[in-house]
Amino acid sequence: MTDAPPVGDTSLLRSLYARVEHLVHEVAKFGIVGLVALVVDVGLFNLLRFAGGEGPMYDKPLTAKIVSVSVATTVAYFGNRYWTFRHRGRTSFGREYLLFFVLNGVGLAISVGCLWLSHYALGFTSPLADNISANVIGLGLGTLFRFWSYRRWVFPEDVEAAGEETLATTV
Repeated sequence: MTDAPPVGDTSLLRSLYARVEHLVHEVAKFGIVGLVALVVDVGLFNLLRFAGGEGPMYDKPLTAKIVSVSVATTVAYFGNRYWTFRHRGRTSFGREYLLFFVLNGVGLAISVGCLWLSHYALGFTSPLADNISANVIGLGLGTLFRFWSYRRWVFPEDVEAAGEETLATTV
């Protein structure tokens, strides 16, 4: 007797993988683009604040963060547009870019909401609790939202349907 699974079992697994293979590749590319954007955000923020001891925005941490997030979001947009979702429909640059920024804002709100809930509503105020709620749970939920929303509205498969749906929600 052999321990090999029946032929039908492997064909079922292959069929299942064939159905989700494109999604697996999109998720992997999305994650890589996100990591690059994170490095740009953190690196630029620290460069603006602390380059050579006191950087050009040493006394302006909020301004430095706004600049670093804006640059990182732009990097993420181009990485996702021309690599992660390059095979999907294209709409106008202005529409895509604006939606990308707005949906990033929603993702940020999800992360901040998780932090608020944990810190203020539940009373978990330690640095570990804040990091888990904001940077693990919040970032994870925000990332899931971003991936779903980018595929649905920013880089849709069916450009005409996405345009009509956006138009219908703005009227």
